[in-house]
Amino acid sequence: MDALSETQWIEKKLSEKTGCDVSLRPCGGGEDALLWGGNPYMVYFDGEKAGKRECALVQYILSSLEEGAPQEKNESLKNILLGESPLAIFRFMTRYRIPEGACYALDIVPEKRTEDAGAHIERCLEGSRDMMAVMDGKRICVVKFCAGEQSPYEFGTFLSQSLYEELGVRARVGIGCEEKSFTGIARSYQQAATAVRMSGNFRSKGDVHLYREFLLVRMIEEVPKARLAEYFSQFDVQGAEDLFDDEELLDTAEQFLECNLNASETSRNLFMHRNTLMYRLDKIESATGLNIRNFSDAVTFRIVSIIYKLLNL
Repeated sequence: MDALSETQWIEKKLSEKTGCDVSLRPCGGGEDALLWGGNPYMVYFDGEKAGKRECALVQYILSSLEEGAPQEKNESLKNILLGESPLAIFRFMTRYRIPEGACYALDIVPEKRTEDAGAHIERCLEGSRDMMAVMDGKRICVVKFCAGEQSPYEFGTFLSQSLYEELGVRARVGIGCEEKSFTGIARSYQQAATAVRMSGNFRSKGDVHLYREFLLVRMIEEVPKARLAEYFSQFDVQGAEDLFDDEELLDTAEQFLECNLNASETSRNLFMHRNTLMYRLDKIESATGLNIRNFSDAVTFRIVSIIYKLLNL
Protein backbone atom coordinates (compact mmCIF):
# COMPACT_ATOMS: atom_id res chain seq x y z
CA MET A 1 0.00 0.00 0.00
CA ASP A 2 1.66 3.28 -1.11
CA ALA A 3 1.44 6.53 0.87
CA LEU A 4 -1.47 7.91 -1.19
CA SER A 5 -3.64 4.79 -1.10
CA GLU A 6 -2.86 4.35 2.61
CA THR A 7 -4.15 7.88 3.29
CA GLN A 8 -7.24 7.20 1.18
CA TRP A 9 -7.87 4.00 3.12
CA ILE A 10 -7.65 5.89 6.43
CA GLU A 11 -9.95 8.66 5.14
CA LYS A 12 -12.50 6.04 4.08
CA LYS A 13 -12.40 4.38 7.51
CA LEU A 14 -12.74 7.74 9.27
CA SER A 15 -15.71 8.70 7.10
CA GLU A 16 -17.41 5.38 7.83
CA LYS A 17 -16.99 5.82 11.58
CA THR A 18 -17.97 9.50 11.79
CA GLY A 19 -20.67 9.68 9.09
CA CYS A 20 -18.92 12.73 7.62
CA ASP A 21 -16.64 13.26 4.65
CA VAL A 22 -13.27 13.30 6.43
CA SER A 23 -10.05 14.26 4.65
CA LEU A 24 -6.45 14.58 5.82
CA ARG A 25 -3.98 17.03 4.33
CA PRO A 26 -0.25 17.16 5.15
CA CYS A 27 0.70 20.41 6.88
CA GLY A 28 3.66 22.09 8.51
CA GLY A 29 2.50 21.34 12.04
CA GLY A 30 1.18 23.72 14.65
CA GLU A 31 -1.41 23.72 17.39
CA ASP A 32 -4.27 22.43 15.24
CA ALA A 33 -2.25 19.68 13.57
CA LEU A 34 -3.00 16.00 14.10
CA LEU A 35 -0.11 13.54 14.23
CA TRP A 36 -0.42 10.31 12.29
CA GLY A 37 2.52 8.02 11.50
CA GLY A 38 4.86 10.63 12.94
CA ASN A 39 3.71 13.31 10.42
CA PRO A 40 1.42 16.37 10.99
CA TYR A 41 -1.94 16.54 9.15
CA MET A 42 -4.76 19.07 9.00
CA VAL A 43 -8.23 17.49 9.36
CA TYR A 44 -11.33 18.58 7.36
CA PHE A 45 -14.94 17.53 8.03
CA ASP A 46 -17.22 17.91 4.98
CA GLY A 47 -14.71 20.37 3.53
CA GLU A 48 -14.52 22.52 6.65
CA LYS A 49 -11.46 22.71 8.88
CA ALA A 50 -12.04 20.57 11.97
CA GLY A 51 -12.03 21.95 15.49
CA LYS A 52 -10.27 20.54 18.53
CA ARG A 53 -13.10 18.16 19.43
CA GLU A 54 -13.25 16.72 15.92
CA CYS A 55 -9.45 16.39 15.83
CA ALA A 56 -9.49 14.56 19.18
CA LEU A 57 -12.14 12.20 17.81
CA VAL A 58 -10.12 11.52 14.68
CA GLN A 59 -6.97 10.98 16.75
CA TYR A 60 -8.84 8.42 18.87
CA ILE A 61 -10.21 6.60 15.80
CA LEU A 62 -6.78 6.53 14.15
CA SER A 63 -5.29 5.05 17.31
CA SER A 64 -7.93 2.32 17.44
CA LEU A 65 -7.53 1.59 13.72
CA GLU A 66 -3.80 1.13 14.11
CA GLU A 67 -4.19 -1.12 17.12
CA GLY A 68 -7.12 -3.02 15.65
CA ALA A 69 -5.61 -4.06 12.33
CA PRO A 70 -3.35 -7.00 13.21
CA GLN A 71 -4.17 -8.81 9.98
CA GLU A 72 -3.01 -5.87 7.88
CA LYS A 73 0.17 -5.54 9.94
CA ASN A 74 0.76 -9.30 9.68
CA GLU A 75 0.36 -9.17 5.91
CA SER A 76 2.70 -6.18 5.56
CA LEU A 77 5.36 -7.81 7.74
CA LYS A 78 5.02 -11.06 5.80
CA ASN A 79 5.59 -9.23 2.51
CA ILE A 80 8.69 -7.53 3.94
CA LEU A 81 10.08 -10.87 5.12
CA LEU A 82 9.54 -12.24 1.63
CA GLY A 83 11.58 -9.43 0.09
CA GLU A 84 9.36 -6.39 -0.49
CA SER A 85 10.98 -3.15 -1.64
CA PRO A 86 13.02 -0.86 0.65
CA LEU A 87 10.34 1.83 0.24
CA ALA A 88 7.71 -0.55 1.67
CA ILE A 89 10.04 -1.31 4.58
CA PHE A 90 10.45 2.41 5.31
CA ARG A 91 6.67 2.95 5.25
CA PHE A 92 6.18 -0.02 7.59
CA MET A 93 8.84 1.25 10.00
CA THR A 94 7.25 4.71 10.00
CA ARG A 95 3.67 3.57 10.40
CA TYR A 96 4.32 1.03 13.16
CA ARG A 97 7.16 2.94 14.82
CA ILE A 98 9.67 0.13 14.38
CA PRO A 99 12.69 0.80 16.63
CA GLU A 100 16.20 1.24 15.37
CA GLY A 101 18.82 -1.31 16.33
CA ALA A 102 19.94 -4.86 15.71
CA CYS A 103 17.43 -7.65 15.17
CA TYR A 104 17.15 -11.16 13.78
CA ALA A 105 14.45 -13.52 12.54
CA LEU A 106 13.31 -16.95 13.68
CA ASP A 107 11.44 -19.40 11.46
CA ILE A 108 9.19 -21.66 13.55
CA VAL A 109 7.54 -24.74 12.04
CA PRO A 110 5.14 -26.45 14.47
CA GLU A 111 4.35 -30.11 13.83
CA LYS A 112 0.61 -29.29 14.23
CA ARG A 113 -1.83 -26.61 15.45
CA THR A 114 -0.09 -23.72 13.72
CA GLU A 115 -2.88 -21.27 14.56
CA ASP A 116 -2.75 -22.12 18.28
CA ALA A 117 1.05 -21.97 18.20
CA GLY A 118 0.89 -18.50 16.64
CA ALA A 119 -1.52 -17.27 19.32
CA HIS A 120 0.74 -18.66 22.05
CA ILE A 121 3.86 -17.03 20.58
CA GLU A 122 1.99 -13.73 20.33
CA ARG A 123 1.26 -13.96 24.06
CA CYS A 124 4.92 -14.68 24.74
CA LEU A 125 5.87 -11.46 22.92
CA GLU A 126 3.38 -9.21 24.71
CA GLY A 127 4.98 -6.15 26.26
CA SER A 128 8.06 -6.36 24.04
CA ARG A 129 9.06 -4.63 20.81
CA ASP A 130 9.24 -8.01 19.06
CA MET A 131 6.82 -8.96 16.29
CA MET A 132 5.48 -12.11 14.68
CA ALA A 133 3.82 -12.98 11.40
CA VAL A 134 2.00 -16.15 10.36
CA MET A 135 3.66 -16.89 7.03
CA ASP A 136 1.29 -19.65 5.89
CA GLY A 137 -0.56 -22.60 7.37
CA LYS A 138 2.68 -24.28 8.42
CA ARG A 139 5.19 -21.70 9.65
CA ILE A 140 5.53 -18.62 11.82
CA CYS A 141 8.19 -15.91 11.79
CA VAL A 142 9.30 -13.97 14.85
CA VAL A 143 11.32 -10.75 14.56
CA LYS A 144 13.42 -10.36 17.69
CA PHE A 145 15.04 -7.02 18.55
CA CYS A 146 18.33 -7.52 20.38
CA ALA A 147 18.28 -6.38 23.98
CA GLY A 148 21.17 -8.42 25.35
CA GLU A 149 19.18 -10.42 27.87
CA GLN A 150 19.24 -13.67 25.87
CA SER A 151 21.34 -15.13 23.11
CA PRO A 152 19.47 -16.03 19.89
CA TYR A 153 19.84 -19.72 20.70
CA GLU A 154 18.46 -19.22 24.23
CA PHE A 155 15.48 -17.26 22.90
CA GLY A 156 14.76 -19.90 20.25
CA THR A 157 14.98 -22.63 22.89
CA PHE A 158 12.61 -20.67 25.15
CA LEU A 159 9.96 -20.49 22.39
CA SER A 160 10.43 -24.15 21.47
CA GLN A 161 10.11 -25.34 25.08
CA SER A 162 7.17 -23.03 25.77
CA LEU A 163 5.21 -24.43 22.82
CA TYR A 164 5.84 -27.97 24.01
CA GLU A 165 5.07 -27.32 27.67
CA GLU A 166 1.93 -25.23 27.07
CA LEU A 167 0.45 -26.86 23.95
CA GLY A 168 2.21 -30.20 23.67
CA VAL A 169 3.46 -29.07 20.24
CA ARG A 170 6.98 -29.75 19.05
CA ALA A 171 8.42 -27.22 16.60
CA ARG A 172 11.55 -26.90 14.53
CA VAL A 173 13.14 -23.49 15.00
CA GLY A 174 15.67 -21.88 12.66
CA ILE A 175 17.52 -18.71 13.64
CA GLY A 176 18.98 -16.26 11.13
CA CYS A 177 22.03 -14.05 11.60
CA GLU A 178 21.75 -10.73 13.42
CA GLU A 179 21.14 -7.69 11.21
CA LYS A 180 22.18 -4.16 12.17
CA SER A 181 18.70 -2.81 11.47
CA PHE A 182 15.20 -3.93 10.51
CA THR A 183 15.92 -3.09 6.87
CA GLY A 184 17.91 -6.34 6.56
CA ILE A 185 15.35 -8.60 8.25
CA ALA A 186 14.35 -10.40 5.03
CA ARG A 187 17.90 -11.75 4.71
CA SER A 188 17.83 -13.01 8.31
CA TYR A 189 14.45 -14.67 7.72
CA GLN A 190 15.70 -16.49 4.62
CA GLN A 191 18.64 -17.74 6.67
CA ALA A 192 16.30 -18.92 9.43
CA ALA A 193 14.14 -20.79 6.90
CA THR A 194 17.30 -22.34 5.43
CA ALA A 195 18.35 -23.55 8.89
CA VAL A 196 14.99 -25.31 9.29
CA ARG A 197 15.28 -26.89 5.84
CA MET A 198 18.87 -28.02 6.39
CA SER A 199 18.13 -29.46 9.83
CA GLY A 200 15.46 -31.62 8.22
CA ASN A 201 17.54 -32.68 5.21
CA PHE A 202 20.51 -33.56 7.38
CA ARG A 203 18.48 -35.03 10.25
CA SER A 204 20.21 -32.77 12.74
CA LYS A 205 19.64 -33.54 16.39
CA GLY A 206 17.59 -31.10 18.44
CA ASP A 207 14.78 -28.69 17.53
CA VAL A 208 16.65 -25.35 17.51
CA HIS A 209 19.32 -24.55 14.92
CA LEU A 210 21.36 -21.49 14.04
CA TYR A 211 21.98 -20.69 10.38
CA ARG A 212 25.72 -20.55 10.98
CA GLU A 213 25.67 -24.30 11.76
CA PHE A 214 25.03 -24.86 8.07
CA LEU A 215 27.37 -22.33 6.46
CA LEU A 216 29.62 -25.08 5.08
CA VAL A 217 26.58 -26.90 3.72
CA ARG A 218 25.30 -23.70 2.05
CA MET A 219 28.67 -23.07 0.43
CA ILE A 220 28.80 -26.61 -0.97
CA GLU A 221 25.10 -26.53 -1.95
CA GLU A 222 25.76 -23.62 -4.33
CA VAL A 223 28.12 -25.80 -6.40
CA PRO A 224 26.34 -27.40 -9.42
CA LYS A 225 25.44 -31.06 -8.89
CA ALA A 226 27.55 -32.19 -11.85
CA ARG A 227 30.61 -30.60 -10.26
CA LEU A 228 29.73 -32.11 -6.87
CA ALA A 229 29.55 -35.56 -8.46
CA GLU A 230 32.96 -34.95 -9.99
CA TYR A 231 34.41 -33.92 -6.63
CA PHE A 232 32.84 -36.93 -4.94
CA SER A 233 34.49 -39.30 -7.41
CA GLN A 234 37.83 -37.58 -6.84
CA PHE A 235 37.68 -38.39 -3.14
CA ASP A 236 37.74 -42.05 -4.22
CA VAL A 237 35.93 -43.15 -1.09
CA GLN A 238 35.01 -46.63 -2.25
CA GLY A 239 32.68 -47.65 0.57
CA ALA A 240 30.94 -44.33 1.09
CA GLU A 241 27.56 -45.41 -0.29
CA ASP A 242 27.32 -48.38 2.08
CA LEU A 243 28.43 -46.26 5.03
CA PHE A 244 25.97 -43.45 4.42
CA ASP A 245 23.15 -45.96 4.11
CA ASP A 246 24.07 -47.41 7.52
CA GLU A 247 22.30 -45.11 9.99
CA GLU A 248 24.00 -46.65 13.01
CA LEU A 249 27.52 -46.09 11.69
CA LEU A 250 26.67 -42.63 10.36
CA ASP A 251 25.15 -41.53 13.68
CA THR A 252 28.29 -42.77 15.45
CA ALA A 253 30.53 -40.80 13.09
CA GLU A 254 28.40 -37.64 13.42
CA GLN A 255 28.41 -37.86 17.21
CA PHE A 256 32.18 -38.39 17.23
CA LEU A 257 32.66 -35.23 15.16
CA GLU A 258 30.26 -33.22 17.33
CA CYS A 259 32.26 -34.31 20.40
CA ASN A 260 35.43 -32.85 18.85
CA LEU A 261 36.93 -36.32 18.20
CA ASN A 262 36.77 -37.11 21.93
CA ALA A 263 36.18 -40.86 22.28
CA SER A 264 35.28 -40.78 25.99
CA GLU A 265 32.65 -38.06 25.54
CA THR A 266 31.22 -39.82 22.49
CA SER A 267 30.92 -43.09 24.39
CA ARG A 268 29.07 -41.36 27.22
CA ASN A 269 26.68 -39.55 24.89
CA LEU A 270 25.88 -42.74 22.98
CA PHE A 271 25.78 -44.91 26.13
CA MET A 272 28.26 -47.11 24.34
CA HIS A 273 31.29 -49.05 25.57
CA ARG A 274 34.53 -47.48 24.39
CA ASN A 275 35.60 -50.74 22.67
CA THR A 276 32.35 -50.73 20.67
CA LEU A 277 33.06 -47.16 19.59
CA MET A 278 36.60 -48.08 18.51
CA TYR A 279 35.22 -51.01 16.52
CA ARG A 280 32.82 -48.72 14.68
CA LEU A 281 35.49 -46.13 13.95
CA ASP A 282 37.69 -48.90 12.56
CA LYS A 283 34.78 -50.06 10.41
CA ILE A 284 34.33 -46.51 9.08
CA GLU A 285 38.03 -46.35 8.24
CA SER A 286 37.82 -49.71 6.49
CA ALA A 287 34.81 -48.56 4.45
CA THR A 288 36.12 -45.13 3.48
CA GLY A 289 39.87 -45.14 3.99
CA LEU A 290 39.41 -42.19 6.35
CA ASN A 291 40.58 -42.38 9.94
CA ILE A 292 38.32 -39.77 11.48
CA ARG A 293 40.33 -39.85 14.72
CA ASN A 294 42.68 -37.53 12.78
CA PHE A 295 41.54 -33.95 12.25
CA SER A 296 42.34 -33.78 8.51
CA ASP A 297 40.50 -37.04 7.77
CA ALA A 298 37.60 -35.84 9.94
CA VAL A 299 37.31 -32.66 7.83
CA THR A 300 37.41 -34.73 4.64
CA PHE A 301 34.74 -37.05 6.01
CA ARG A 302 32.50 -34.10 6.85
CA ILE A 303 32.82 -32.69 3.32
CA VAL A 304 32.29 -36.09 1.70
CA SER A 305 29.19 -36.74 3.82
CA ILE A 306 27.70 -33.34 2.91
CA ILE A 307 28.34 -33.87 -0.80
CA TYR A 308 26.83 -37.36 -0.66
CA LYS A 309 23.66 -36.09 1.05
CA LEU A 310 23.27 -33.16 -1.37
CA LEU A 311 23.65 -35.51 -4.33
CA ASN A 312 20.94 -37.76 -2.94
CA LEU A 313 18.35 -35.22 -1.82
